[in-house]
Amino acid sequence: MTKLGYFLVCEEHGPRELIEQAVLAERAGFDALWISDHFHPWNHEQGESPFVWNVIGAISQVCELPVTTAVTCPTVRTHPAVVAQAAATSAVMLGDRFVLGVGTGEALNEHILGQPWPPAAIRLEMLEEAVDLIRRLWTGEVITHRGTHYQLDQAQIYTRPVKPPPIYVSGFGPESIEAAARFGDGYITTSPDPEPLARYRELASGPAQAGTKVCWAESEDDGVEIAHRLWGTSGVPGELAQVLPTPQHFEQAAELVTREQTRESVVCGNDIEAHVAKLQEFVDAGFDEVYVSNIGPNYREMIAAFGEQVLPRLRR
Repeated sequence: MTKLGYFLVCEEHGPRELIEQAVLAERAGFDALWISDHFHPWNHEQGESPFVWNVIGAISQVCELPVTTAVTCPTVRTHPAVVAQAAATSAVMLGDRFVLGVGTGEALNEHILGQPWPPAAIRLEMLEEAVDLIRRLWTGEVITHRGTHYQLDQAQIYTRPVKPPPIYVSGFGPESIEAAARFGDGYITTSPDPEPLARYRELASGPAQAGTKVCWAESEDDGVEIAHRLWGTSGVPGELAQVLPTPQHFEQAAELVTREQTRESVVCGNDIEAHVAKLQEFVDAGFDEVYVSNIGPNYREMIAAFGEQVLPRLRR
C-alpha cells in the first residue's frame, strides 16, 4: 500500500508552524513527513525559510513520524561533510526514521556564497561525489579526500546512527533519473507522470517518493487566489527554476504565469473528490510514498479533512 505523508514547506512557514503541522499530521493519520531545505523562499509572499536541521531536531522530540528532506543540496552552499554530520545527528534523534533526500539544487539557494553556479552536468557530478563522501563519513572512519570538487582533511563523524540512513536522489530529466538509479537508494520527484518512474524502475529497485501541493479553501476561487499569490512561481518553466538567483527574479518570471494556469495545476478548494483524484494519480502511477502540502493559512482544516476523508478513501 502506498504510504501517504505530509509535506512541511519551509519556504512558507516558520519553525513553530512547521512543528505544529508535524504534530497535527501525525494525529490525523499521515504516515510520514517530507521537509524542504531552502535558504531563500521562492518569492517574498512566502516569507519564510528556517534552517531545516533545527526544525528536524525539534520535530524529533514531538513526533514519531519518519522524516525525509525534500531535498537537501549538499554541493555548494553546504559542504557534504557538514550535511553528513547534520543528517547523522538527525538520524540519531529520529531513531533511524530519517531519509536524506538530496538533489542538485537551485541557484536561488546555492549562489549566496558567491561561487559560480555550474551547468547541470557538473552539478550532477558534484552531487555524486558529495553522496560518496557522505556515505564514507557515516562509516565513522577518518576520511582524507582530494577529489574533483571537494577536499577533506582527517574528518571523522562521531555521533552516528547504528545503521546509516538511506539517501534518495531527486530526478526530473533523463540524466538525473539515471543518476538517482546509479548512486541513490531511492528516487524523489514531484510529478505523477508514470514514464520517469518507469525509467527509474528499469534501472533500480529502490523506493520512489513524490510530492505535490494543494490549496484548501472555502471555494475553488478563493484557493486559486491564495495559490497564485504564494506559489505562482511554481509555474516558471524548465531550467529557469534552477538558474534564477533571487526571489525577485522568480517574481518577475511568475508575472507570465496566469491564474488559470494555477487553477489547472493546483487542486484548490474543499472538494474532497478533487483532492482524492489528485493523489490517486500518484498512487496509480506506482509511487511507494506520496506527500502533500497545503498552500496558505488553512493547513489545520486541510490536515483534519484529509485525515477524516481523503486518506481513508485512498487507503481503501
